[in-house]
Amino acid sequence: MQRHHFTIDVEEYFHVAAFAPWVLPADWSRWPSRVARSVDRLLALLADHQARATFFVLGWLAQRHPEVVRDIAAAGHEIASHGWDHARVTGQTPVAFRTSVRRTKQLLEALTGSPVLGFRAPSFSIIPGQEWALDVLIEEGYRYDSSLFPVRRRGYGYPNGRREPHWIDRAGGRLLEVGSPSLPVAAPISACSRTPCSAQRSATTSVAVSRPRSTSTRGRSTRSSRASPCRC
Repeated sequence: MQRHHFTIDVEEYFHVAAFAPWVLPADWSRWPSRVARSVDRLLALLADHQARATFFVLGWLAQRHPEVVRDIAAAGHEIASHGWDHARVTGQTPVAFRTSVRRTKQLLEALTGSPVLGFRAPSFSIIPGQEWALDVLIEEGYRYDSSLFPVRRRGYGYPNGRREPHWIDRAGGRLLEVGSPSLPVAAPISACSRTPCSAQRSATTSVAVSRPRSTSTRGRSTRSSRASPCRC
């Protein structure tokens, strides 16, 4: 039986990178939130299909909606990190990136009581030349990454990346890379004693919360036939 990873980026509709020139972080709190309603609908759909997923959660959002994080964890899904404030890795210093992933990990673990092992960079922004971010993740206790998206596309992508899950050896240790969330794999992956994506049984692409222009509960269709996920 072919298995798939079902992954969700938990962020508000106004966090999308394309809105950055017009929706400033200082104004985020002024925008109405849609995330709780969207996540509730997703959790119900996942329960109906007896499927589990990995939810990559923004620290900024978790701080304002801790009940959303707790609901996801209580439903048996994995909580992973999407960084603190949806800043692209390409626009951060190593110090700022470390602060973001450490702060987010600590908050999510405090909310759920479980270790946070995975990370996905906003906009898949660990690109060639930014591999130092992988070293930071290892040093901060992450066990797997899902940021190296093997495509050639302006703004993001890791063209020479591998489609199948694989280990990356760095000077400070090893990191499991699950870099292509829209492509199926032959078997579940284990970064430690757990399966990072929790026994996923649902075929879909990665999606992000409450995007405008969507007819789905999260702002993008979850059709598995679409080869490229959104720029979340």
